[in-house]
Parts: sequence; structure tokens; C-alpha cells
Amino acid sequence: MTEKKRILVVDDEPDFCSIVQGQLEKEGFEVDVAYNGVEGLEKVHANPPDAIVLDVMMPEMDGYEVCKKLKADEKCIDIPIILLTAVASHVTSTRYTHRDGMATEADDYIAKPASAEQISESIKQLLE
Repeated sequence: MTEKKRILVVDDEPDFCSIVQGQLEKEGFEVDVAYNGVEGLEKVHANPPDAIVLDVMMPEMDGYEVCKKLKADEKCIDIPIILLTAVASHVTSTRYTHRDGMATEADDYIAKPASAEQISESIKQLLE
């Protein structure tokens, strides 16, 4: 029997986390949740997941900073990271632009509203 892949979902919206967690568990993944970037980093370092779903706009530490820290850490550099953001690709009035997200070392970048199925498909592709 193969071991379940563990996914860490980091998002400050509990309802969104619950929906994504339900979908991923239904598809056979083990899921852990963190509600901000600091908690997410702590969970990664305590028990590294197989992949991370990471919201961009969060309190305490945003997803860009979390991604940067993880990709600079030799123990975490190979963990696939999917960045999620509610900022539209045409919005340039904040630092949370699609272009800035694509400039990170994230492995995928998905705009919200993203469906749990879309996130699941990205995870499956990254873990192949």
C-alpha cells in the first residue's frame, strides 16, 4: 500500500480551507491546514508536506514571503508550492500582481476564485 501524500493548505479563510481540505481528502490526500504564513512555516518545518497550497494575501506573513523563505531553505526547496491569489491579473495597484506571483519560485500560480478541483489537478500534476 502506498503512503498518502500530505498537503499543507495555508490560507486565512477557514471556509476556503475547509472546502479544499474536503476535496483533497476525498481524493486520497492527507491534509493539514494553517491560517497564516507564520503558522504555515512552523508546520512545514515540523513535518514537511509533499506539496503546499499557499494563499498570497494573509496576515502576519504573506505568501510571497513564505514561498521565498521555503525556496531558500535546502530542506524545503523541492516541495512544490501552488500560490493562490484573489488579485486579478490586470490589477497593478498593489504588490500582489499576477506578474509578481509568477516571478516567485512557486511551482504554479492560480487565481481565485479557484475551485478545489482545479487545485487538486495542479497538485496531482506537480507530484507526478
